[in-house]
Amino acid sequence: MDIPRGIGTFVVWDYVVFAGMLVISAAIGIYYAFAGGGQQTSKDFLMGGRRMTAVPVALSLTASFMSAVTVLGTPSEVYRFGAIFSIFAFTYFFVVVISAEVFLPVFYKLGITSTYEYLELRFNKCVRLCGTVLFILQTILYTGIVIYAPALALNQVTGFDLWGAVVATGVVCTFYCTLGGLKAVIWTDVFQVGIMVAGFASVIIQAAVIQGGISTILNDAYNGGRLNFWNFNPNPLQRHTFWTIIIGGTFTWSSIYGVNQSQVQRYISCKSRFQAKLSLYINLVGLWAILTCSVFCGLALYSRYRDCDPWTAKKVSAPDQLMPYLVLDILQDYPGLPGLFVACAYSGTLSTVSSSINALAAVTVEDLIKPYFRSLSERSLSWISQGMSVVYGALCIGMAALASLMGALLQAALSIFGMVGGPLMGLFALGILVPFANSIGALVGLMAGFATSLWVGIGAQMYPPLPERTLPLQLDIQGCNSTYNETNLMTTTEMPFTTSVFQIHNVQRTPLMDNWYSLSYLYFSTIGTLVTLLVGILVSLPTGGRKQNLDPRYILTKEDFLSNFDIFKKKKHVLSYKSHPVEDGGTDNPAFNHIELNFSDQSGKSNGTRL
Repeated sequence: MDIPRGIGTFVVWDYVVFAGMLVISAAIGIYYAFAGGGQQTSKDFLMGGRRMTAVPVALSLTASFMSAVTVLGTPSEVYRFGAIFSIFAFTYFFVVVISAEVFLPVFYKLGITSTYEYLELRFNKCVRLCGTVLFILQTILYTGIVIYAPALALNQVTGFDLWGAVVATGVVCTFYCTLGGLKAVIWTDVFQVGIMVAGFASVIIQAAVIQGGISTILNDAYNGGRLNFWNFNPNPLQRHTFWTIIIGGTFTWSSIYGVNQSQVQRYISCKSRFQAKLSLYINLVGLWAILTCSVFCGLALYSRYRDCDPWTAKKVSAPDQLMPYLVLDILQDYPGLPGLFVACAYSGTLSTVSSSINALAAVTVEDLIKPYFRSLSERSLSWISQGMSVVYGALCIGMAALASLMGALLQAALSIFGMVGGPLMGLFALGILVPFANSIGALVGLMAGFATSLWVGIGAQMYPPLPERTLPLQLDIQGCNSTYNETNLMTTTEMPFTTSVFQIHNVQRTPLMDNWYSLSYLYFSTIGTLVTLLVGILVSLPTGGRKQNLDPRYILTKEDFLSNFDIFKKKKHVLSYKSHPVEDGGTDNPAFNHIELNFSDQSGKSNGTRL
């Protein structure tokens, strides 16, 4: 493979660092397979026995949605479209508040394993089945993209075999998920967040040194129009503006944090509701840190290549490969550091894929197996959960093969989440916030929301919006070495994205394409959620929604919010067993003894009496 002059290559140390990361991840899985008596029950395997504390869970939440798609996609996004991406910092704040104050209290007080159990409690079996099937499809699709992304980057940087990398990731993930269950997933995530931060830090520090300080990088970015934070254009067709990111982003990410099984499963595995909320708020700090790092890497990319854009100059075949290209460019004198960065991209993948596999296993066992095979013992359920982990691991690797045929990574991933996550979030919001919603309204609403988002989403993939909608910023190749000959093209798997913008001009553009299909991809989720909510409410009212008899535990009540302040009240007789009758459903988790609760909330008093 012909590597352009001036770019380093992988050396032995890089492979050592990278392999070390895989080995440690696998070792954590082996440790939790045997520690503390192993995975005795399906609850141990899927929920970590409900004994987790806030900090590891928070780091794990951060790791799994900051996947390789973030590590590779966000910097090139900032490089091409500017730092407006950092407005997501506000979005993350709203998302965490919504998740912690609206969705978490209801899920936690019901003590469920699969979020879709809620749908059956609140509506009926049919709604639960729809939700489960949608979730399984969405997650397998998304995980395919997440496995494929870093493999592509690796292939580009190092000539590392593309499918070898895909299969290796899938296998290591499946291995530690199957052995160690949720505990292994959470603790490998904690380790992988460390790697991600180290990888980003090495790039940022070295870039600042080479470019002559952080002020130079910011100056270059400013002069290149990259510091475009304030774009208050309310037009919903513009890809990223302040409003699309705040409104659309909040809906898209709330569907991930608020109701997506792989996230909810983790914060419900905390030992008390206080710890669960705390984990979400700590995770917010993690999200901000990773966002800052990746935006800064994007500005460093611009500062380094402002006169010679490697993408236009055909040195890389897709924007997603700019970041690895930068790494080999500036870190070539430090053996092991390029390996650290690739390990960083890979950690993102492993953490996301492992949480997806664990969540898929949980949903399958809880929603598709338990209700229909009631005679199974806990031991055999635990074995079945492990079997499902293997099956889903294999399926996700298969999906990665399909992902190689799809367009640009970041957008594809987010639009899948939008298309499926939006209607699902609408469904849960209907259940939690609208007391008179009934199962007919829920089903019709879900179908309507899903149909609408699929229509927009698929339309947008087929007829991408015009460049004036996405506003890419100027990239230069004047400073490139003119003797550079065309033979040095990277031999990589071509991402179809680079051409799609141009092919489509041959098609006669209709108003439908220019308006409806050109909607910012962040609004897909918003449309799905709002259509589901609206149709659900309109259908529930005439079909007897007001008459149903509803258990107050299934909706968000005033007490759920007020219980936040219980922690400031005087603690009386906390340690006496009498103060926590075991029958009180309430917010407390039945899975651990009550003495551990002495620092947690006392809201069991206000809610438990309702059973």
